[in-house]
Amino acid sequence: MHYLITGHTGFKGSWLSLMLQMHGHTISGISLDPLKKSLFVEAQLDEIFKYDIRLDIRNADDFASAVHKVSPDVIVHLAAQPLVRESYKDPVGTFSTNVLGTLNLLEATKGLRNLKATLIITTDKVYKNHNHLRGYTETDELGGDDPYSASKAAADIATQSWIKSFATSPVAIARAGNVIGGGDWAADRIIPDLVNAYSSNQLPTLRYPDAIRPWQHVLDCLNGYQKLINAMLNDGLSGEWNFGPTLEQKHTVAELVENFAHSWGIEGSQQNWESEKNQQPHEASYLLLDSSKARKSLSWNDKLDFGTSIDLTAHWFKRSLTESPREITVDQIKKFISLN
Repeated sequence: MHYLITGHTGFKGSWLSLMLQMHGHTISGISLDPLKKSLFVEAQLDEIFKYDIRLDIRNADDFASAVHKVSPDVIVHLAAQPLVRESYKDPVGTFSTNVLGTLNLLEATKGLRNLKATLIITTDKVYKNHNHLRGYTETDELGGDDPYSASKAAADIATQSWIKSFATSPVAIARAGNVIGGGDWAADRIIPDLVNAYSSNQLPTLRYPDAIRPWQHVLDCLNGYQKLINAMLNDGLSGEWNFGPTLEQKHTVAELVENFAHSWGIEGSQQNWESEKNQQPHEASYLLLDSSKARKSLSWNDKLDFGTSIDLTAHWFKRSLTESPREITVDQIKKFISLN
């Protein structure tokens, strides 16, 4: 099977590309250039792609030409502006990339002879947040206060409209939570902030230590995507799908940090972080997903609990100081696949 991954140079895209290649699939990618410090660069992943195309997905004509050149069997659309604080700095660019970029991808699929399935990745933040103490389900109202959340909700709604109007092969939407894992060096992400702080014997600063998030290892999330794609190919499934940890695994940002510090090898009972003193942009304080639909219909379940997910992430970064990032990533994928 030939997969096209947009955003293949990013964190999730890098893990997914390597995972699919290890399963024997042909991989192509369309994306912006990777960050100089990134899993894509450090693991030298450019060599695993049939087509490794770099362009801005907001350029509709170039994007469509590239998609038709690849002529994939399956498309996974990950390309996005994924950061909340960046969305406050550049709201127009965020909406343009996340909404128009997604529509450009969908329009580019028209006339693809080999296309069998398209998976659009949005986020858990598409839900209009009422700080519910329950997990959001796929039928809950969409919305967003910050520009990032609003742009992804708009992309989600636009995709649903496009599916009803134009789809000739299965198209589905996947909404996942806060994904962690080795090799994530993106700015404004909690794990790289922790690695940078603890590597230099400093305390990290937290914007919202009491915020609750659906923390999930990248491999559990990608395993959900793959199960959904298989169901799309075999059974013609479409629609919207949540992929998040069980509702019992609700943990604050502070709990994540304290567990990570322990996994990193920092001993003692003292607090391993300090609060950000400057005023921060709005972010939801309580956000959980109800993934019952995927668990029931796709037989998908988390293989990794909260503690194991943090251990794997911390160990990846520590091992990468002396070992090949590609070999570490392959090793963790193999061990994950072997789990029941």
